Amino acid sequence: MLALSAVCFHCSQVAPIDGNDQVVGSFGVPAPGSTPHHPVSAGASAGGGISASALAREINLKADMVPRGTHGRKVVRPMNPRYITIHSTQNYSADASRHSLALKRGALRSPKRKGGNRIGYLIWHFTVDDRVALQHMPVNEQGEHADFDGPGNRLSIGIEMCEHRGSNRSATIERTAKLTAKLMHDQGIPLSRVVPHYHWPRRGKNPPNKNCPHFLLDNGRPGAKWRWFLSRVDYHYKRAYQQSYVAR
Repeated sequence: MLALSAVCFHCSQVAPIDGNDQVVGSFGVPAPGSTPHHPVSAGASAGGGISASALAREINLKADMVPRGTHGRKVVRPMNPRYITIHSTQNYSADASRHSLALKRGALRSPKRKGGNRIGYLIWHFTVDDRVALQHMPVNEQGEHADFDGPGNRLSIGIEMCEHRGSNRSATIERTAKLTAKLMHDQGIPLSRVVPHYHWPRRGKNPPNKNCPHFLLDNGRPGAKWRWFLSRVDYHYKRAYQQSYVAR
């Protein structure tokens, strides 16, 4: 991905999304294989659950949309999402705000070609770092983040995890797991359809399956690390949407 270290993002305006907002329509992560300790946060029930709105607050989800009709949204392609695709940026100089500004400025370009990128720009739905999750486009629009003209772009919500220097990767992963759980609930997507970018082969590329998100794959393929990440998504889904809550 394009290095964004020189991009100024102070002009970027973002709006918070609460648990009922239709736009979407941190604590430490235990090591794989360990028994997690889940601290009780505001909005939690006596049984360990949490309200959907409290989960949204934990995610710190904000809208920072690419304007309709520009750059990655210059062609609006409707989508009924059936999958959630998890990526890592492999960009060590940019947080979520810098990526968002680059998308809004049209700085992330890719050659438009038949069987390849369809619009000449990269775009995805959410970028997550260790402090915030930013939304760039509605979840009922197709992005350009996975497999050119394949089902990964046509049918999946794209989430990019930041990995800039000095960031807390564990917090980024945990925030991503929470956002994924929320999207599963909001869009009726099962855990079995939460997939890594690796899942979608890219025609004409060698190798066709990308090592992404690289820090959640084992030797470039889904394995124990990916199963652990799915267990975190499942935990947050169940704590927010499958429990009885005690009003406080």
